[in-house]
Amino acid sequence: MEQGTPAEIVEIIKRTGVHGEIVQVLCKILEGRDQGRVKRRNIKGNTQIGDVVILLSTEREAKELKTR
Repeated sequence: MEQGTPAEIVEIIKRTGVHGEIVQVLCKILEGRDQGRVKRRNIKGNTQIGDVVILLSTEREAKELKTR
């Protein structure tokens, strides 16, 4: 089983999803090949700045949300 990569949430961008259950955030990668980079990710559940999440893949990045 592959280990995940820890990332710290540095900014909460916006809530998305049909009911607002998904939060788009900027995460700073703490370990591994992409250490120090900041990536945009979608996270489901309660989150706040400073939380550490485990990313299974650091290669993917979420698309920027566009407002109508």
